[in-house]
Amino acid sequence: MATVLMCRRFPRLSRVTAFSTTAERKAERGSSKSKKEKRDKPGAASTGTESVATIQLLKPQDYRVFYNPAAYAKGRAGSQQRVDGDSPQALGEVFTGRGTTQAPQTFPAASSQALPPIRSALPKVKANTLLEQTILATMYKEEAEKKKWGVHDSKEDPRMFQKGRPEYRSLSCDSAEPAQTLPAEEGDSILQSVAGCEGSPGILTDYFHKLSRLPAERRAALVSDPRFSALCHRAVTAIGLFSTPDLIQILKACVPLAMPASHPLLDACEAEFCRRAWDMGLEQLLLVADCWRCLERSVPSYLGILFSYANLHWKDLTLPQFVQLLYIIGEGRRSPADLAQKVESTILKHLDAFTLEELGAICLGLFKSLSGMSEHIMRRIADRVSLQMEDMSTYALVNVLKMLRYTRMDHVPLMRELGKVIPARIPTTNIQGIMHITLTYSSLHFFDEDVLAAVAALLPSKVSYCRSKDAAKFLWSFGCLDYEPPNEEEFYSSLIKQLHTKLHEFSKFPEHLLTALLGLAFVKRFPEELIDFALREEFVQKTRGSKYELNKDLFTLGKSVEIECPTYQGSRLPPQLCQEFTEMASSFAEREIYVRPEIVEATSLLESMLGGPEYVKNHMILPHTRSSDLEVRLATDGHPIPFNFKDPVAAKKLKDMGVSLTDDLISQLLQGRVHSQSPMEVGNEAGIPRQERGDAAGTPCLGGALSAGAKPQAGRWQPQEVRLALQVSNRNHFCYGSKRLLGLHCLKRRQLRLLGYEVVEIPFWEWFPLLKRTRSEKLSYLHYKVFCLALLARA
Repeated sequence: MATVLMCRRFPRLSRVTAFSTTAERKAERGSSKSKKEKRDKPGAASTGTESVATIQLLKPQDYRVFYNPAAYAKGRAGSQQRVDGDSPQALGEVFTGRGTTQAPQTFPAASSQALPPIRSALPKVKANTLLEQTILATMYKEEAEKKKWGVHDSKEDPRMFQKGRPEYRSLSCDSAEPAQTLPAEEGDSILQSVAGCEGSPGILTDYFHKLSRLPAERRAALVSDPRFSALCHRAVTAIGLFSTPDLIQILKACVPLAMPASHPLLDACEAEFCRRAWDMGLEQLLLVADCWRCLERSVPSYLGILFSYANLHWKDLTLPQFVQLLYIIGEGRRSPADLAQKVESTILKHLDAFTLEELGAICLGLFKSLSGMSEHIMRRIADRVSLQMEDMSTYALVNVLKMLRYTRMDHVPLMRELGKVIPARIPTTNIQGIMHITLTYSSLHFFDEDVLAAVAALLPSKVSYCRSKDAAKFLWSFGCLDYEPPNEEEFYSSLIKQLHTKLHEFSKFPEHLLTALLGLAFVKRFPEELIDFALREEFVQKTRGSKYELNKDLFTLGKSVEIECPTYQGSRLPPQLCQEFTEMASSFAEREIYVRPEIVEATSLLESMLGGPEYVKNHMILPHTRSSDLEVRLATDGHPIPFNFKDPVAAKKLKDMGVSLTDDLISQLLQGRVHSQSPMEVGNEAGIPRQERGDAAGTPCLGGALSAGAKPQAGRWQPQEVRLALQVSNRNHFCYGSKRLLGLHCLKRRQLRLLGYEVVEIPFWEWFPLLKRTRSEKLSYLHYKVFCLALLARA
């Protein structure tokens, strides 16, 4: 008997080990010695005995910066069929209403939407044959996995709140198995009798009701039965003769009969219900709307009538009717603007009477419809949830977290209680729920190692259930918080492998791939083939057709690879495209970043201290990181070197644009919320909820882009010269209530060091209080920062 050995080839992932020292890593992350040794060991790729993608990452050095990618903005609305952003079938949020383009962004950073589109021509890049083959192979593989999806239902029941009160029985359609099933023989008898008699509306209604009680396998065969089609045809012909209760009974019967959303009978029913809506009661209207939801049929005209009716009869709404209405609003992804104020007042009115599941349903309805919620209302809900969290289902709790993320509210008691309750629930929570929990922590910049470690421990065993969106958001969240878990190699290798498996989805949802790759870049991981795929001309062109503005994300990824991965040989962004991105970022920075009071004050004082504007330059050394730097150059003996001669007029203009540091302004700087919101936000999300806007703009580093594949060297400056990059930070650069830098800002500082700069921190907890002190105290502080003997000696 012959033995055949087969060798499977998997996509290669390359890794470049960072040259950061163990001490540096310990200082920045406070991680254990064993963890650091593993991270700093060259070629420490995971090599299991089973067939998996070999991880060889282009791994750079130290720094954390945070910024939320446009990919986390919610999708825009309106598919004809129901597309649920949390269902395993949905690859992205493509419904109308919950659109990313309208959602607030997660961080105050230069939003992608702030920048105009790029129209540069892109060079052709040779396709990666292996990658193409992998995409085709995984498409076939996913077909085979559909049965597996059926076994692992990752979609929670969004209607659990209806089981808390008996009143919901008259407002909702129970799609579960009927209590009493009808024998299959009786069903055949009914269908045979259809051909022999015309039948009155009452008889037709009875037929539908009885057929809906047949066993499940018999009901499944009805749609293709010609006799059943004849019954439906008769119902359509007599549609105007049915009483409203009879017509509702027929529609309810269509749910267990699993009628296709496009069936002619449903077309006729929708038209008839729209005609009768104003003569129906609110209870009937809500019941019909719930039936449409169960049938997964989009009925915007009917919903518009329902919302108008509810608006006129708002005072008559009972508590269950109000919750059911918000559920319908969320599932329809439509938010009537004229109801917003009434919704909030009603929530306040019944706040203590709602069950915890109803609070979850309310939050989910408002989140899905992008209705928003005032901070006052959200804080009241969060107050109650934080006190009763242990009694709340994980599904309802996740829905509250979605709204908390959307409103960008920092509710510390809730987050702390969540850190106690949720780690034990992670193993029994579905993947989409875990993703939303993780995303909430990263969106609110709240670092909790226990929660993140619990997620990381579970994820490798459940990674096959991740959609492309889930994998991307997990990587983004861990990267944003700059956290590498104890099982980092297994964690990252499993998610990167899943990205390869889902590669064919990224052509439709390019934002997810960029989100994932940026999350990886924050923690110094650069999978070569995925990056090559993302920077190809074909993929870059697809980002143009996305509903998200992805230019910033492409720019950050492309330039990060250029600086941190000198051996990378794959696709790159064209220079003309990078130039346009840089110009857009610079334009934004001149309007929004350079004029910030804390930066203007530091610039002015440094000019006075060093001898004039030619000794200081307020610009973006790395435009793709979208935050400003105060560049200063010193000789090794400590004397400042003049260098900013190109635009003295601009320097004077900047100085003249300074904002007066009044007591009110300083109080805002000192006491302002950690997540201050800027004009531009997610696409607005995060998704989502507001995405963090990082500072953006500036001039190209070292007179232009670093040449492809060139290794940056400090020796490019003049001999005996030390270049300082002073970082005037603010709260949004750090995790909530801590001094832990976020991922994007870590990336920036790491890249500055790679380019030969000495990074000098002017952290907000030191600088903002000084803004209220005397000029001499501020000068003394800056003098200490610039002329640091240890820094000069190290340089």
